[in-house]
Amino acid sequence: MSDEPWQGDACSLVDAFRSGERSPREELAATYAAIERSDLNAFSNLHRDEAEAAAATADVSLPFGGVPVGVKELDPVEGWPDTHACVVYRDAVAAHTGTNPARIRDRGGAVLMGQTTASEFGGVNVTRTLLNGTTHNPWQHGRTPGGSSGGTAAAVAGGLVTLGTGGDGGGSIRIPAGFTGLVGLKATYGRIPLTPDARHGAMTVTHGCLSRSVRDSARWFDVCNGRDPREPLSLPRVDGWERGLGTHLDELRGNRVAVVPDWGAAVVSPVMWELLEEAADELIGDCGMTRVDGVDTELPRMGAAWSVANSVGLIDRLQDHWPGCAGDLTPEIRMAMEYGPGHYGAEARIKLERRRAELNEAMARIFDPSVGGVDFVMTATNPDVAFDADGPLPDTFGGIQAGAKINGRLTFPANLHGNPAISIPSGFLDGLPIGLQVIGPHFSEELLLDLALTVERNRPWPLTTRTAAHQEATP
Repeated sequence: MSDEPWQGDACSLVDAFRSGERSPREELAATYAAIERSDLNAFSNLHRDEAEAAAATADVSLPFGGVPVGVKELDPVEGWPDTHACVVYRDAVAAHTGTNPARIRDRGGAVLMGQTTASEFGGVNVTRTLLNGTTHNPWQHGRTPGGSSGGTAAAVAGGLVTLGTGGDGGGSIRIPAGFTGLVGLKATYGRIPLTPDARHGAMTVTHGCLSRSVRDSARWFDVCNGRDPREPLSLPRVDGWERGLGTHLDELRGNRVAVVPDWGAAVVSPVMWELLEEAADELIGDCGMTRVDGVDTELPRMGAAWSVANSVGLIDRLQDHWPGCAGDLTPEIRMAMEYGPGHYGAEARIKLERRRAELNEAMARIFDPSVGGVDFVMTATNPDVAFDADGPLPDTFGGIQAGAKINGRLTFPANLHGNPAISIPSGFLDGLPIGLQVIGPHFSEELLLDLALTVERNRPWPLTTRTAAHQEATP
């Protein structure tokens, strides 16, 4: 038995279980040993007894049978801590299990083995909290893995587990994936229900995973997607995403693509954009698509409206503790509480809905080739490489001043419009991964997966541990 966790993807780990090369109990033991040795601070809680019992009886015939899976700290699991990554809730215990972790466990056969760190209430793109401390990027200690699914990203990219849950309300799957060299698919709104206790709020949040391979992401959604009557906006079940990988290339040929450096009015590092534009052009050529320049891709600014709208959930969680809890909050969440309650009223809601209507019109026009639009938009996942693990959020990218400390302008639009987008590993800058984000119209996930698969086959990315990552990135 190897004392190291499996360094391939989850699908190959399942194959190893089925062939007898490895057992779920051996893999789980190696996983916990690696976590004990790790300085990434990727896990906030481990649940050994429960996981060991599950590994001992794992059904490896299931899609992820026996695979240890990290659960993002913001995803509830019944009986586990329900902290929201906040000191205020350090003693709370979850009364139910969210649909995403429940389905990957019950339908998929995965072993839920611990909670990965997250940003406080998922409200910022750096994983650093008063409750758990700072989580580090496996590619360079001292850099952030992003947020809010930063612990999952660090654990998967850092060789601790092959898969983990993620959620994306403003980029929280794609941003960490881009910073750590992983696949991060934000699906069409409603693919995986937010049940139980589904609250629509600003209708921006989707659930999924962070993975090392395209097929892992495809298999995850095959297992976890599908309607739940408790969430009326959840989508009917679809099937065959993994089985259909690589079968859509004829459908992609001739598609129109806009390559946009300033999507969402973002500022992107010029040096990084040179690399990503080259990656975009290579992918367009590989798939026989057509780059179309000069398309009007301007969008209404949504950052402030998104922030105010999403603060309603934060207010709900903290209003009974505020302002006495101010000293127990990270600076970003404290600021949101100081600003939000007095500004989220009828006027703010009206403004949000007007802006959303404007965005919906703009996105519909952009993704309509019949009126001069395109089939896909390619842009950066992040404005620059990963920044300092302790923050603060940067406002300068590649020497260009952005004017605000906002790291999500590139990712917000797909959340507000509800359409799918994927971050694809696309090389390195200064030894740190960079991600190409591809955005498509609603229900185009299978095409996005095939685009990512094309990159994976033609320009494979490393499946990493910290040591291998350092060796790979060092000339």
